[in-house]
Formats: sequence, structure tokens, C-alpha cells
Amino acid sequence: MQYGDFYYPLPTNEPVLNYAPGSKEKLALKAAIKELKSNKIDVPMYIGAEEVRTGNTVAIRPPHEHKHVLGHFHTGEAKHVTKAINAALKVKDKWASLSWENRANIFLKAADLLATKYRPYINATTMLGQSKNAHQAEIDSACELIDFLRFNVHFLSEIYRRQPISSPGIYNRMEYRPLEGFVFALTPFNFTAIGGNLPTSVAMCGNVVVWKCANTQVYSAQMFMRILKEAGLPDGVINLVFIDGPTIGNVIFNHPDFAGLHFTGSTGVFNNMWASIGNNMSSYKTYPRIVGETGGKDFVIAHKSADVDVVATALARGAFEYQGQKCSAASRAYLPSNIAAEVKKKLVEIVKAMKMGTVEDFTNFINAVIDEKSFDKLESYIKNARKRDSGAKIWVGGKCDKTIGYFIEPTIIEATDPNYITMCNELFGPVLTVYVYDENKFDEALKLVDSTSPYALTGAIIASDRFAVELATNKLRNSAGNFYINDKPTGAVVGQQPFGGARASGTNDKAGSELNLYRWLSARTIKETFNPPTDFTYPFMAEK
Repeated sequence: MQYGDFYYPLPTNEPVLNYAPGSKEKLALKAAIKELKSNKIDVPMYIGAEEVRTGNTVAIRPPHEHKHVLGHFHTGEAKHVTKAINAALKVKDKWASLSWENRANIFLKAADLLATKYRPYINATTMLGQSKNAHQAEIDSACELIDFLRFNVHFLSEIYRRQPISSPGIYNRMEYRPLEGFVFALTPFNFTAIGGNLPTSVAMCGNVVVWKCANTQVYSAQMFMRILKEAGLPDGVINLVFIDGPTIGNVIFNHPDFAGLHFTGSTGVFNNMWASIGNNMSSYKTYPRIVGETGGKDFVIAHKSADVDVVATALARGAFEYQGQKCSAASRAYLPSNIAAEVKKKLVEIVKAMKMGTVEDFTNFINAVIDEKSFDKLESYIKNARKRDSGAKIWVGGKCDKTIGYFIEPTIIEATDPNYITMCNELFGPVLTVYVYDENKFDEALKLVDSTSPYALTGAIIASDRFAVELATNKLRNSAGNFYINDKPTGAVVGQQPFGGARASGTNDKAGSELNLYRWLSARTIKETFNPPTDFTYPFMAEK
């Protein structure tokens, strides 16, 4: 029984701790890292009330220290996918009928646990498992994930309060139902916050979820799953499984109760899943919701009026924070000829000052890329750029070493051809490619930006000239779902810059906003007439 209209006001963004020398948070984080490294963890799949251990295990290793084993996780097969679906559907009706305040408060408690008791641990598992430095882990696995949980509760509260107008003798209301079936959440390695948000934003709306995280994010994902359980999430609402993509896809996309896909990952994988869903439409009870944030080839274009220091800083941070392993990372830059030499000088100095190594040394700005496959791909692009006839030259960086960890030096390539391969292909690593254009051909450069890549995720214009800013904003309207003026194209904050792109970058359903939550709701309009008619005739039918 509902006794009140429980409303959750707009929260404030979680403060970012700075981990200064001697600070409590730095001491706690270092202690958590030491504790986690000294204990090997055994990670089960979480299916309903069970912790499933199959005996088929995969080692969890820090990308920056790949000989060290943090623990193992148990992998499953097709029968475990079916088991997870059944566990989700078993609790579906009970979860959907739970009062809003009791549903919401589970996620608010999880946010509080993240902000306090488990903050060092969610950061430490992210640092060790995904090779993020302390600052990158803090803004991701702590602050952004906390913000997703708190802001989504507020946004959903706002949605529930939105009701249609009524007329005399009639009362109209809107009911926001969960989807009819289960949702599949498929999450990437690079952001713990994305791994946490994709299943929880869906579950918050009353849905049940089968969640598969990337194998390279299991270490922090299992920590968040444990936090959700401690916060009171009922068994079966979110089921975390570790099963290969083709196997899990074959079971899920052929199930009649499949109701939605919440995805972040590569464009190719998303396209293949969309095709599978399309081919199976006749077997589903309802049209599935398909939400995806995919690839990016994010740009920074500087105008001839741009401040050199602003350009150099935006490129250095935008391209090389978290080794460029952000779907929003600056990957291609267009520099006007009048400031290109100055920007180059400053960028080379900045990159040479960046320390690279293990996350346990807090003075390191650069850590390892995620795995050997990523390392090998990036190294091949760098080697090709070194060739004399490549049409490219390396300004700085380019060293690659996987002896201890998967370390790729921050690398800047200058291309003489604006369609050079590293200006076009998504690399997902610490490689920035620069093209120098004629300072008096800004309009032509804008056309290059818009036409070079199929992606449209993030981008930035750096200029002091407001006419140039407005021109770029208008000309690049469809080139980026998140557009930045005089800043790097990364670092979207929940509630401030809802995130998502279009074209080959996804469905632009804007994580961190009401727009995303609407996708996990199915509205039902209810009209009640207080004085229903008892005669079928209308006045127009009378002649006298």
C-alpha cells in the first residue's frame, strides 16, 4: 500500500578527493592496495542466491604487472546463461511491485557504502585490475559511480511525478512500468562506473538484469556486486556472469523474454548484436529496447586565435589520461599553421615530463594499457608510422615494452594526409595524431573534422574568436554528442554533461540523465471517467 509520494531531490556531485601526501584517503588507499595484493581472491558468478563456482577459472592479473596474480574468476557456459535468466524472471514480479522508496533506497545505500566504507576498495580494485592511477580511479569508480546511483534515483523520481492533464469528469494518470522480460547489460573494461551504471539504471526502473562485464574488469565488478548485495539488493535482480560473448548472445538473443540491451563497447559488436536481435524479432514477446554507446574517434580543432597553452594542455590531458583508453579521448587534432610549432614544442615537453609505471607509485601519470591484444595493436600502428614512406612522423614517444606490463609510451604522430589511418581508425590507446592545416582555411578544416570519421561521440573547439566558436558549434552539430568549448573532450560529469554520441558512436541515449531512464520504462496511460455516458448518440445527430 502506498501511503505517500516519496520524492528524492537533486543531489550534489560527489566531491573528488585529492589524495595529497599524508591525507587520510591516501593512507587508506595504499593500505587497501597492499591488502588486496597480498590476498588472492576467488570470484564466483552471482546467479540468484547462488555463488556459482565452475572450476573453469581465469587468472586476474594487473596490466602493469602481468606476472602477479590477484585471483581467479569462474567462467560459465550456456546452461549458466539460462540459469541466470530464470533467476531474474523468478524475482521479476516481486521486484517490479516493490514500492519505489524501498527500491530507491537500496541504490542510495550502495552509493553511501561506496562513498565511505568501500571507497578505498573500489578504487584499489580499479587501479590494480584496470591499471588506473589514483586520480583516474577516484573520478571513475568512486565519484562517477556514486553520482550515477544518486542522480538516477532523483531523475526517476522526477519521471514518476510527470503526469498528464485531466479534464472535467475525467482523471488521467500515467504508470511507468518496467519492461516485460529481462534486460542484458554488457559492459566494458575501461570505466568501473559504466560497469556499475548499466545494470543498476535498468534495475532501478523495476527491471531484472543479466550482467556480463568485460573479463578485464571482473576485479572491480565483483567488488561492486558485493556492495550491492550488502546494500540489500534482492537475489536475482542483477545476475553477474562470466561467459564468452558468442555463447551468452546465442542464449539471450533467442529467448522470448529478452526485453532490452544496455551496452557499452565496440561498434562492430553492437552492430552484430543488433543484427541478431533483428533476425529474431518474431520470437520476442515485445520489441526489445536497444541502447548502446560505442566507438569514437574524438577530435580537437584549434582555431588560429587559440591560446597555445590551452591547446597543449587539452591535448595532453584529453589524449593521455588513462592511457587514452576512454571512448571520449582526444585521438585526432587539427592545428592551424600559425601556432602548430609552438603547440608541438609544449606538447613534446609535457609528454617527456609524464612518468610511466605501476599504479602503486603515485607519481606516475601513465600506467599500462589493458592487455596484450591492445598492446600489440597499438604497437603495430606506431611501427607503421615510423616507416619512411608512411606519410607520418612521430613527434614524441613511441616506445613499447611488455616485459613487465603492457606499457605504451604516450605517442604523438603528425600526419601529412588528413585521411592517414591513425586519423581515421579508433585506436583506444595513448596515441594522438595531429594534422596541421592552413590557418586561413578554417572552414575547410571543419569539413575535414566532420567527414573523416564515421563516429560522433565527443569533440572540442579551442578558440578565442567567438565567431570561430559559433561557426564550429554550428558546422559540427552532428559530429559529436558531447561538444566542448576551450576544454578537452573528456571528463563528462553526471548531471552536468549527459553522455552519448550518434552516428557510429551509438544511440545517444545520454547516460546520466532522464533520457536514458525513459528507455527502461514502458508507459501505460490510464483514463478514468467519473460520469460515463449511457447513450451512444451525440448532439450533432439531432435536427431539431
